[in-house]
Amino acid sequence: MSIWRRFRSRIERKASDPLALLQEIYGGTSAASGVAVTHQSAIECGVAMACARVISEGMSQIPFRLMRATGRERAAATDVPLYSLLETRPNEWQTAPEFFDTLGLHLVFAGNAYVYLNRIRGQITELLPFEPRQVEVKRDGWTLSYIVRDDKGRGTAIPASEIWHLRGPSWNAWQGLDGVKLAREALGIAIGAEEHAASTLANGGAPAGILTTDAALSEEQRKHLRASWQAVHGGRVNAGRIAVLSNGMRFVPVGSTAADQQLVETRKFAVEEVCRAFRVMPIMVGYSDKAATYASAEQMFLAHVVHTMGPWYRRVEKSASAFLLTEQERREGLYFKFVTNALLRGAARDRAEFYRTMVANALMSPNEVRELEDLNPYEGGDSFTRQINMGRVSDDGDTDTEQDMELEDESPAR
Repeated sequence: MSIWRRFRSRIERKASDPLALLQEIYGGTSAASGVAVTHQSAIECGVAMACARVISEGMSQIPFRLMRATGRERAAATDVPLYSLLETRPNEWQTAPEFFDTLGLHLVFAGNAYVYLNRIRGQITELLPFEPRQVEVKRDGWTLSYIVRDDKGRGTAIPASEIWHLRGPSWNAWQGLDGVKLAREALGIAIGAEEHAASTLANGGAPAGILTTDAALSEEQRKHLRASWQAVHGGRVNAGRIAVLSNGMRFVPVGSTAADQQLVETRKFAVEEVCRAFRVMPIMVGYSDKAATYASAEQMFLAHVVHTMGPWYRRVEKSASAFLLTEQERREGLYFKFVTNALLRGAARDRAEFYRTMVANALMSPNEVRELEDLNPYEGGDSFTRQINMGRVSDDGDTDTEQDMELEDESPAR
């Protein structure tokens, strides 16, 4: 049976259910709230997109570098072509931050990200990301293969050796769990609350009601009365206008107010639930209770780096080392790493204190600090110092005190 026939048969079976038909075409499932949750509706949900951006921008804002370990020394592998590819321009239309921003969004919402590895004479020359919906993963025993479909539904089989498949948390070990499906109920509440709030605002924030009178009205009079009332009092631009009724007509509200429905509380609860589903601190999406202080917020930001971004960094680093490097390159000490020191860029005082501690304890030289700040080195800036007396550290690890250096200067040349 052809692909189109299989698709058509599923459509015919679901034709009696309009919601199921839309979900078959566009993907997604219905939450208990009755809201159809799809990847598109999740992207359009404010708090869900905020959570995804926090994670994706956490990947794109810091350098992702190819490093080389030689014994105990660590240095950027700038001589390897793959370094500049991931540092500057992975493909013709994306910069490195844009590329990782896209991968982050795919991983958060779909649980999987797929990148085509364009090789020329065995060398990776281009990294081309696919939309997750375009890719179908097939498993035969322990062998995976990929079918990529274009906008017209035409499929092309691509071997696993040409696909960089990044996975989020996985149950079956070969495919990441869909983030939107896992957060379906939380997203359904958030989307439903947004739609309800928008509908309330569109109707002027006023409750629905009934116009009633003891007089007998014809169908035409009913339609005219409803239309004239809506024209004068409907919509947010007409909110608060004074109604003038005649002929014994009364307005009887039958709806409840936003306070009665606890709309604000529901939306706050939805923010917390979506953040919990995507494992993002609520403060990172602009939500915080009044009890938060500067000190507690600072610890929350640190917890975000450690508990939210840390697992994603490690997943991407290890996946890149496994799929973008050969066995020989890994044996030579090549590996990928997110340079998380760049997260200190936004805090000058914290950055200065970090550098001071590193230099004072001989963990960094002044010139290494200047390099991170894009400043030129100076002569003598490669020497390491210790906190006791800021003396130079010799090759054997001992610290030359000021007295030692004076004696050394005064001693006769041999």
